[in-house]
Amino acid sequence: MKRFLIYTAKIVITIFLIALVLDGIYTYVFLKSKNRGKIETVVNSKAKRYDVVILGSSRANNHFVAPMFEEKGLKAFNYGMSGSHLFESALMLKLMIERKYQIKNIILEADLNLSSIDQSEGIACAYLPYIHYSEIVKKHFQTQKNFNELYYIPFYRYIKYGEKIGFREMFFTGIQKRTNASDNLGYYPLEKHKNGNMKNNIVNLNPLPHNKYYEEIKKICKQNKINLITVMTPMCENVVGMNYFDKVKKMYPEIYNYENVVVEDKYFSSCGHMTDEGARIFTARIIKDFFNK
Repeated sequence: MKRFLIYTAKIVITIFLIALVLDGIYTYVFLKSKNRGKIETVVNSKAKRYDVVILGSSRANNHFVAPMFEEKGLKAFNYGMSGSHLFESALMLKLMIERKYQIKNIILEADLNLSSIDQSEGIACAYLPYIHYSEIVKKHFQTQKNFNELYYIPFYRYIKYGEKIGFREMFFTGIQKRTNASDNLGYYPLEKHKNGNMKNNIVNLNPLPHNKYYEEIKKICKQNKINLITVMTPMCENVVGMNYFDKVKKMYPEIYNYENVVVEDKYFSSCGHMTDEGARIFTARIIKDFFNK
């Protein structure tokens, strides 16, 4: 029995040491990455200056044409990410401040995501390689129920989220294989598709009062003298439950409602995402209303 316990202990220790080594290798690779995604670009960057930074979900990523701001002489970048929630947007802003970014204006897309304070696991996990490297990342995840496993068990996060930060992503990151995340200053244009879903039902969505992460973003902007422009972006004609946007406006009167600036289906790739043509109409209106004064 004693020999069995010793043997078992050796196996456990060996596995632990291998996990520790692999954790260190993966983390080292991600800490050297600068050109694959928006998250690692910010994490591994130094101080930058922007006139306009765009944050939000795909409804930011696909709707704000960053090069149009540059044409007006405004240094801009679209840090919106498909699938992102306010949890991730707040963390992105915290990391920018930690790295001494100087930002004059932030345009935050906050409409549908005001209904939740949940993280988007598919996006949030991309921050996890830095959980031991950045105190900001650590603190942001501490409120999550699986924090202890992610933080204290070596290599666990790379196994759990293998599709996003596992071997394949580590390998491509290691060989510095680029993605299109930074093309068009972060803006991702969409085309019109025949089979695009042009119906949506948001009847059951309700904005949360004092959404934790939206309030964090507002506080950070106030502390750092950043002009925060929070907007609701357009949706197609066939949406059921459009009074959601009225609820948001009533609960958060400082948020600008632009959901009806572009409404015709011909300008949409899917019900919640405009085509490049629609995005340009929308961006032109945003520039006119906030930056042509």
